[in-house]
Amino acid sequence: MSGPATRYPEEFKREAVRLCRSGQHGGIDKTARALGIGRTALRRWMHQDEIDAGQAEGLTTDEKLELARLKRENAVLREEREILKKAAAFFVRETDRTR
Repeated sequence: MSGPATRYPEEFKREAVRLCRSGQHGGIDKTARALGIGRTALRRWMHQDEIDAGQAEGLTTDEKLELARLKRENAVLREEREILKKAAAFFVRETDRTR
């Protein structure tokens, strides 16, 4: 079983992709081993680099970041809406009691 995911800086990812593409270490497996990272992670970074460069289909890094931001914002708005619905129901009950 694998441990928690390690977050690598974007500069490290870009450099790893550059090294792999240059062939200095002889391919994905050897580059990943030389850098001490998983080959699956390096493959994923290379694929994302192709997407960002317009060479492959998929969401760019910027689009993924925007999507994540919008999902967080949507979750907050849903929570706020639920709070407002409960508050409105509370005030309706209180108003009915005072009449």
